[in-house]
Amino acid sequence: MNVHELRKKAAGIRRALLTMIFNAKAGHTGGALSSADILTALYYDTLRVDPANPEWDGRDYFVMSKGHSVEGLFCILADRGFIDRAELDTFCRFGTRLIDHPNNKVPGIEMNTGALGHGLPIATGMAKGLKMSGKTNRVFTIMGDGELAEGSIWEAAMAASHYKLDNLTAIIDRNHLQISGDTENVMAQEPLADRWRAFGWHVVELDGNDMDALVAEFHQEPVIGKPRMIIAHTVKGKGVKEMENIAKWHHGVPNEELFASAMAQLEEQERSA
Repeated sequence: MNVHELRKKAAGIRRALLTMIFNAKAGHTGGALSSADILTALYYDTLRVDPANPEWDGRDYFVMSKGHSVEGLFCILADRGFIDRAELDTFCRFGTRLIDHPNNKVPGIEMNTGALGHGLPIATGMAKGLKMSGKTNRVFTIMGDGELAEGSIWEAAMAASHYKLDNLTAIIDRNHLQISGDTENVMAQEPLADRWRAFGWHVVELDGNDMDALVAEFHQEPVIGKPRMIIAHTVKGKGVKEMENIAKWHHGVPNEELFASAMAQLEEQERSA
């Protein structure tokens, strides 16, 4: 896909995930919308994956550390053919595989996540194991900025640098909002890039809702001997003006009026892409 097609796809994924949340009357709306461009760039342009063979030995590995924002990932897995599209209608229903966090009973999901702070340690272990096996598979993980208060993140940061895991790319969905408010008021993180550099990572900052910037960075060769950290500055609730940069949309379900407005906005974005 070219960048225009990726933008169009991201708008479609946003429509799909909002529809899923609206029908289920549950979901983490704001973070799912902010991370949709990152997931789209990964799954339609970057990751080596095979929907017909999800456990293909040559695949790249992806861990959704901010597991509460799984809605966009489920929609992409359905769109790519890992699961049937009709299964999206079971999201958060009794007996479903599509619970409101990643579930490795779902093809294409590597690890159950949801307890924050686990994704980077898991991804670090995967990357180390691949290195030890002499394999060239890559590992990617998306973290929320709110989960950076977890100590396990920084233990993994030390380990990934120590073991020179240049097959590991971590992405922070830096939308500045978590469930209890602005990240800088809850637990200050800045200067965030300097902190990761101090831990020995190659650090890049970019607009995480800019498809051109995401694709260009994902195509970059790794810096030998350094894990890569992409601080992706995003907008919580991206794409729906009534939700953008509003903390209460960390978790929430639109009413019928707001849902109709959101669909109209995203349809226009899909057309204009």
